[in-house]
Amino acid sequence: MIKTAILFPGQGAQTPGMGKDFAAACPESAALFAEANDILGYDLRALCFEGPAEALTLTTHAQPAIYVTSAAVTAALRSAGKLDDVVAAAGLSLGEYTALWFAGAFSFADGLRLVKKRGAAMQAASDAPPSGMVSLVGADRDSAEKTAAAARGDGVLVVANLNAPGQIVLSGDKEACARVPDAAKAFGIRRAIPLQVAGAFHSPLMEPARAALVEALDATPMHDLRIPVVSNVTGKAVTTAAEARALLARQVVAPVLWEDSMKELGAMGIRRFVEPAPGAVLTALLRKNLTEIEAANFGTLADLTGGASA
Repeated sequence: MIKTAILFPGQGAQTPGMGKDFAAACPESAALFAEANDILGYDLRALCFEGPAEALTLTTHAQPAIYVTSAAVTAALRSAGKLDDVVAAAGLSLGEYTALWFAGAFSFADGLRLVKKRGAAMQAASDAPPSGMVSLVGADRDSAEKTAAAARGDGVLVVANLNAPGQIVLSGDKEACARVPDAAKAFGIRRAIPLQVAGAFHSPLMEPARAALVEALDATPMHDLRIPVVSNVTGKAVTTAAEARALLARQVVAPVLWEDSMKELGAMGIRRFVEPAPGAVLTALLRKNLTEIEAANFGTLADLTGGASA
């Protein structure tokens, strides 16, 4: 039997309308959106289904919205028997919380409370000092590190995401980020693209968010995992509550080792991958990291029903 893993998207995948068709067709999906509204105290369901995009993109909204949408779509996939053979999970940054929920580390409600805290803490850390992220197209790990060192100056600039060969992201203060395009040219990097994000995620500038998350994580009941989840921080499989808790605390200031994580899943014998909504970013990255695989993206209800109406 082909081994299957499920991959959960991170911040940036949000888009108005996400999850709406699944909620209309699947009672389990609709129930999670309703529960989320009660927990958060505002109408997340309407924000996900209708927007506006500007509000949905705010870190404080985007993180709960993606977590809930992915969980709701997962509920529909589980109800349809599409996840019976899943033996491992991973999630990109925020998506690691959804992966841990799927693996039984914590309840949907407790995970949502953590994500709400994470989004608010990361937004607060992003506001002072001004910071950002820059994507390097055509970089490898060595050239990315050299670019960061050359552009850093007296500020903060680090490698934040190692997503796939040729796709690496730097994170740091605004002045250092502004120096990246010129610095990158010296190391043969094709393009340096500033990202539209709130701040320097996965960098030392997120230390205030890490401190806030430690307190929240310590207060959250957690259980050993029913299937392994590959950690962003180590690129290795996690199976215990203690490991998961400790690595989530580090994750917000540590680089995301997504390329290593996908190779770890490949080494575990995984050859089929499922990505629930929103978006299809992870499916695209997957094909840059592994070969001879199957990938199924469920961004809309039509992807589940084969185009049949709900």
